[in-house]
This record gives sequence, structure tokens and C-alpha cells, in this order.
Amino acid sequence: MVDANDTDIALADQAWSALDSVIDPELGLPITDLGLVYEVSVTDGDLHVEMTTTTPICPLGEYLTGQAKTALAGIDGVGNVEIMLTQEPPWTPDRLSERARRQLGHLG
Repeated sequence: MVDANDTDIALADQAWSALDSVIDPELGLPITDLGLVYEVSVTDGDLHVEMTTTTPICPLGEYLTGQAKTALAGIDGVGNVEIMLTQEPPWTPDRLSERARRQLGHLG
């Protein structure tokens, strides 16, 4: 028997994988590698994602959240999808994955 917690954990893992498919069109990298996704949580099959943009004036916020919502809605068993765009804490290059650092030329 699978309990709700196991299901939510599995959905969270699937959500992170789905978010890997959301590509920032300016940088050509997944939003997960860019460190734009702060949190993914699941409660009773409903997804909540907290994410950011590289700057508060980034014109891609609405585009990226829309792409993320579309990717997440395609997961079997997902109920509601809520995406919160935040600037707290502000994004910094420290959030880049190793892959993103290599591709973007960040060595530090």
C-alpha cells in the first residue's frame, strides 16, 4: 500500500524532472540548472513551486512560469499547480549548477 506521503514524494521528484525541461530562451539552459527554482512542495497531489528570475526586471518571468506550469500539468496524478514568482531571496550566480557554470564560463 502506498500512502499519500509516498505519492507526494514521488510527485515532487517528477516535478523536478519536468522542470528540467523548461529552458531559459536567453541562456539555453534549464531553469533548474540556473537555480531559478527555489522550492517544490506537494500536498495531496497539488504542486506548489517557488521560483525566481535572475533579476527583478527580467522580461521572461511570465514566460518561464507559464512554461513551468505547462510542464508540471503534464504529470499524471497532479492536481492543482501553483507557481509563485519571488525575488526573495534575490538570485545570485552561486545558485548555478556545475553544468551551468561550465556553459556560462563561471569558474568561481
